[in-house]
Amino acid sequence: MGSGDEELEEEIIDGEVNPNWTPQEKELHEARIKAKAKRRLRRTSSRDSTRESLSETGEPIETDQLSPKGKTHDRKSRMGKGRGLPKKGGAGGKGVWGAPGVVYGYQEPDAHDPNYDESAQGDTVYQKVVPELDEGDLEKNVHPMVQEYFEHGDTSEVIALLKELNLGRRRYEFSSLAVSISLEGKASHRELTSRLLSDLVGKIMDPEDIAQSFDKILKDLPDLILDTPEAPQMLGQFIARAIADHALPLNFLDRYKGQVGCEHARAALDRAAVLLRIKREIIRLDNVWGVGGGQRPVKHLIREMNLLLKEYLTTGQVAEAQHCLRELEVPHFHHELVYEALLMVLESNGEAPVVMIVKLLKGLWETGLVTLDQMNRGFQRVYDELPDINLDVPLAHNIMENLVDLCFEEAVITKHLRDACPSRGRKRFVSEGDGGRIKQ
Repeated sequence: MGSGDEELEEEIIDGEVNPNWTPQEKELHEARIKAKAKRRLRRTSSRDSTRESLSETGEPIETDQLSPKGKTHDRKSRMGKGRGLPKKGGAGGKGVWGAPGVVYGYQEPDAHDPNYDESAQGDTVYQKVVPELDEGDLEKNVHPMVQEYFEHGDTSEVIALLKELNLGRRRYEFSSLAVSISLEGKASHRELTSRLLSDLVGKIMDPEDIAQSFDKILKDLPDLILDTPEAPQMLGQFIARAIADHALPLNFLDRYKGQVGCEHARAALDRAAVLLRIKREIIRLDNVWGVGGGQRPVKHLIREMNLLLKEYLTTGQVAEAQHCLRELEVPHFHHELVYEALLMVLESNGEAPVVMIVKLLKGLWETGLVTLDQMNRGFQRVYDELPDINLDVPLAHNIMENLVDLCFEEAVITKHLRDACPSRGRKRFVSEGDGGRIKQ
């Protein structure tokens, strides 16, 4: 019999029974005593089972040998669960900052921590993040940028705008788009594009980026030639100029030897090779696109305009004359065309040149190719020189008056300009009684 049963019997025996109790009260008293004894027995047996351990010799240690203090302050589970190890490795409990001997180092604050305080982390630096442009956005940004560059010609402004964009891996596509746009433009646009490619190297791109852009254009030549039949020759000039400007690697042409299957690409590369051989001793091919309109000598421009007018008087094609005038790219010098056209009328015979020149001036005025200021300056120059012209062309005043009236009827000139036309006073002889005097 265990110690628990003995204690239970002692409790029952020690219980005082009142002799005056009824049988029911005695039974209730005994039940209470037994229940109390069972609770104590259950509590004692549970504590003994969890504290039983082995000594160094392998024999079990009696519960009575354990310190009462250890029973009270033991942190092991009293429910018989777990591995019997202390909670948190002995580092838990009230007022405890970890296990003894543990030194904690600095830990980086976690931005995802609910208690993370951004203002407590020192100076916060905010940086603008520009997403990389895709193909559609790149073309949308580059096209107006290049068109505007053709107007002002400032490469530094283009470089500043490109630095604001995140071109990323598509950096080379800017050069290919600029060259493709200039192929459809004027010679001056191609000259500006060559300068831009040269200035971009070292600031936005490197020679290999330019080489990659020209490689892309060579592959797209079959499509470009549909809109610009001269594209292979122009591209060859671009390549030669870029190599001379050190915008392309010097071995760029050697990379394609025996590896080009497209006949248009071969024509472009052959054109570049020929130009580099001819200009071998020249460092830069500055005149590969010709001289710009504003840089041409005045005598050359006058000769070109005279040829333009003579061809027009022969063919009568106003559209062709307008095209040739645009190709000269000298809008500030269009008054010279008006001046030369009026001189041709004054020096010609018949009415046909008068009608044709009036038709030409009307077409130039209606298309806006010749502005009001340029038209007025051309007529005024003829007005000022009319006395000298009259020495070689006696009927110059009459022809000029007739021409001015026709131009006014066709709304080519203003009423003020028509009234400013000088008229020669007509001389007439009076009767002989006046002594043969001439009256003005």
